[in-house]
Amino acid sequence: MVKELRQQFNKSFTQQKYEAFFNDLNTAHSSLQFRPAETPVFVPKHFHKQMISACESIIDVILKPDFKELTENSIPKDLRVKNEDDYPGCLTFDFGVCINDHNKLEPQLIEMQAFPTLFAYEVLLDDTFYKHFEAPSNYSSYLGALSKDSYLKLLKDLILKNHAPENVILLEIFPDKQKTNIDFYCTQDYLGIKPVCVTELIKKGKELYYFNGGKETLIKRIYNRVIFDELLQQEEWVQEKAKVLFEDIDVEWMPHPNWFYRISKYTLPLIKHPNIPETNFLNKIEKIPSDLENYVLKPLFSFAGQGVVIDVTNEDIEKIEDRENWILQRKVQYASVIETLDEPAKAEIRIFYFWPDKADRPIPTNNLVRLSKGKMIGVRYNKDKSWTGGTFGLFER
Repeated sequence: MVKELRQQFNKSFTQQKYEAFFNDLNTAHSSLQFRPAETPVFVPKHFHKQMISACESIIDVILKPDFKELTENSIPKDLRVKNEDDYPGCLTFDFGVCINDHNKLEPQLIEMQAFPTLFAYEVLLDDTFYKHFEAPSNYSSYLGALSKDSYLKLLKDLILKNHAPENVILLEIFPDKQKTNIDFYCTQDYLGIKPVCVTELIKKGKELYYFNGGKETLIKRIYNRVIFDELLQQEEWVQEKAKVLFEDIDVEWMPHPNWFYRISKYTLPLIKHPNIPETNFLNKIEKIPSDLENYVLKPLFSFAGQGVVIDVTNEDIEKIEDRENWILQRKVQYASVIETLDEPAKAEIRIFYFWPDKADRPIPTNNLVRLSKGKMIGVRYNKDKSWTGGTFGLFER
C-alpha cells in the first residue's frame, strides 16, 4: 500500500529469511496451526484515518443511551448470560482493502465484534518479525502512541483488572485443539493466566473453581474466548458441562458474552458511514434490489462465516423463512494490491480497541492482517499459495 516500502521489502526478501522467521515464531510453543504470511502490510496515514473514523462512528452508536434497547433481540434467548456489564472490554473491526469508484484505495468495514482475537500473539509476531526483517522507524503495529510495554500494560489491566493471575482464566472449548491456541499460550506467557476448558469448571454455590497445579482455585474473572455458536456444535455432554455459564455465578467477564451478539452483524444496519457498506435487515427491505450481484447475504447467527451467500439470487432470498435473522449487505470488492513475488494479494485489516476501566471510550491499540489470493479471505481459499495467511499492519505515524 506504500509503493516505495513495498518495493524495498520485496527486493530484500529471501526464502531463507522467511524460513528463519517461521522457525523462530513456531519455536515459542511449537503450536502454530495457521500460516504466517511473508510480509506485513504498510498502512499510510490517510488510510489509517479512514478506518479509525469508521470505528469511532460505530462507537458513537454504541454509546447512545438506547443502544441496549435497540440490540435486545440480538441475543438468542437460550444463550443470554446473566450479570451483563455496561460496556464491552474490547472491540475488533475488520476492514477490507478496496478500490473505490475514483480508483483510490479505501477501507470498507466487513465485520465487527465485541470479542477477543489474537491480542497476545501479535506481540510475539511483532517481536519475531523485527529479528529477521527491517521496517522504517516511523511505522509501528501498535496504534496511537503505544509501544510494546504500554500495550501489554493495557492488556494486563484489561484482562486481569485488579485480580491475581491465578484467579483469572482464559476460557475456551478444548483450548489445546483450537487453531488459535498459540495466542492462549502467549497470553499465559505475558499475563500468567491459564487456558481452561469449559468442561473443567467446578461450581460450588455461586462460585466457580478450576484445578491449578492440582489445587482447587477460585475463579474471580473470566477472559472469555468461548464462541457460543461453536459451543452449540459440540457433543451433548460438553454442552451440558457448559450450562453452568448461564447460571447466576459470581464472576466477572471480559468481555461479557452478551456483547458478542450486541456488537456484530446485527449492529451494522444502525450505522451510516462512507467506509461502512450499506446493510439492512432482510425483513425490513421493502423491495429486493435488482442488482443482487452487488450484495452478499449473511445470517446473523453463524460460526466462522457459515451460511454466507456470496452470489445471491432471488431464489436464495425466497427460501429464507426467518428473514429477521438475516442481513443483506452491499458487497465490497477486495483489491489485489499487495504486490508479492508472483500474483498480488488481497488484504483484510483488523483493528483492536481496548476499553480501559472507567474510560469514556475505548481506544485503538493494535491490529492483525490476513492476506489472501483466493476468492475470499481464509485458509481454504489459499491452499498451496505463498504470501498469504496471518500477518500484521505497520502503520505510518
